[in-house]
Amino acid sequence: MQLPFDPLLAAILVPLAAALLLLAPLPIRAAKAVALVGFLLPALLGFHTWWHFPTELGGADYAFRSIYDTGLRDALGISLHLGLNGISMPLFLMAGVVGLAAGLYAMQSKAERPRLYLGLLLVMQGGLMGVFASIDIFFFYFFHEFALIATFIMVGVWGGRDRSYAAMKMTIYLTLGAMLSLLGFILIYTKSGAESFDLIALREEIALNGLSGTVQNYAFGLLLFGLGILVSLFPFHTWAPLGYGAAPSSVSMLHAGVLKKFGLYGFVQIALPLLPAGALAWSPALLWLALGNIVVIGLIAIAQRDLKQMVGYGSVMHVGYGFIGVACLSSLGAGGVVLFMVAHGLSVSLLFLLSTSVYHRTGTFDMDDMGGLVKKAPVLAAFFLTAVLASIGLPGPGLLNFWGELTIFMAVYDHAGWMVVPALLGVVISAIYGLRAMGKVFYGQPSAAFLKHQEKNAVTDIGWGERIPALVLLVTLVGFGVWPRALTEPLNRTLEAVYPVVEAAKAAPATPAVAHVSADAR
Repeated sequence: MQLPFDPLLAAILVPLAAALLLLAPLPIRAAKAVALVGFLLPALLGFHTWWHFPTELGGADYAFRSIYDTGLRDALGISLHLGLNGISMPLFLMAGVVGLAAGLYAMQSKAERPRLYLGLLLVMQGGLMGVFASIDIFFFYFFHEFALIATFIMVGVWGGRDRSYAAMKMTIYLTLGAMLSLLGFILIYTKSGAESFDLIALREEIALNGLSGTVQNYAFGLLLFGLGILVSLFPFHTWAPLGYGAAPSSVSMLHAGVLKKFGLYGFVQIALPLLPAGALAWSPALLWLALGNIVVIGLIAIAQRDLKQMVGYGSVMHVGYGFIGVACLSSLGAGGVVLFMVAHGLSVSLLFLLSTSVYHRTGTFDMDDMGGLVKKAPVLAAFFLTAVLASIGLPGPGLLNFWGELTIFMAVYDHAGWMVVPALLGVVISAIYGLRAMGKVFYGQPSAAFLKHQEKNAVTDIGWGERIPALVLLVTLVGFGVWPRALTEPLNRTLEAVYPVVEAAKAAPATPAVAHVSADAR
């Protein structure tokens, strides 16, 4: 179905327009109605682009393409070029779904200055939709920074304990990561000979002229550490659990669930296809650093007693699987990373939402001060158990996380078989901390602190105000877990067209280190 407007541009502009409207002194009910439109439309447009994604589209082509003149194309090679391919479409959809759930949850928040709170969250949402809709690398970067500014403000103003320190640490780390990433993108642009930051133009130019091995090594190194910091690659991860613990839950959902995928997506969509020789040179280092995420940070997650901190460390631990998939330098690994990003975004957002729901019923995030909550909140317990099973990557009940991690393990086995064993430790580690949390929070004898809390506060199960955003995430997670082909068919077509250059560099590392793109990818 052809819409009378550009769905990608609308998904970006509607949340921003809603945020502007919230600057007016609207009654709170009217403000929430405006915010609902701003969060709902990107999700609906995400499903629209997925449902109508053309099956006849060429592998490297983009659907829903549109170009808007910024007046900077001739001078700086910058234009607002929007479009979706098989790699970006699943993430565009996931950003809309998580944004809707985070927005619905935020509307129930008792935060001070609720219009400003919802407005900044809408700014984040608009930026997130722009990240995955952008073909121009400059705007890909710009929309990420745009969303990041709102994140810093919300953590600093509405955050919990240690919010000032968390906001400052996030600012320092993420600014450094962003600057290194920008240098890497500029190096690709200047050395490619292309006249624009447009990803399609860069691929075409590099297909004709290639990039030297030295340029590729430097550019990929900058992106490795720049994007790695943004995704909390070990050992540059310490900002993330602190920030997620201090941030309001809706902000944690959007940042951990969506914004942090910027780095992994940048590797899969940009860095690997344009810099295959550089990726080959840095792949061994990336594998070892990724194992640091899985094993070292996983053990730290086991040691946590604070529920929200445990979810934060668990989120950082699991991105190690994404980095391992990138390091495999294959279409199989890249496909697993995309499935993993979608599943991780949905499941970690659900865990942050449910952790705050637990806090609202216990008055604490300290798991030692809980126990026996299943008797008071059985529906919350069922949601939490499903989210934990998803984060572990178990194959049931039809959860998408399993397919993403299984694909990555298959790629790891093909790339470096011995790496499968330490990588599988992550499944054991996540089972330990996830199921232990389930036991401490919901089963066993209630602690003295929780019994005292119940004397003063009636503990009830989650109502529909919390169930609806949780169901939005869970139904999407299970739906694509049962029917993963709905995402993998367009994804495979794109990877088959774009990734031969990556696999060729891996198969013949002794040939001159020059990137070329197949004719299909032009």
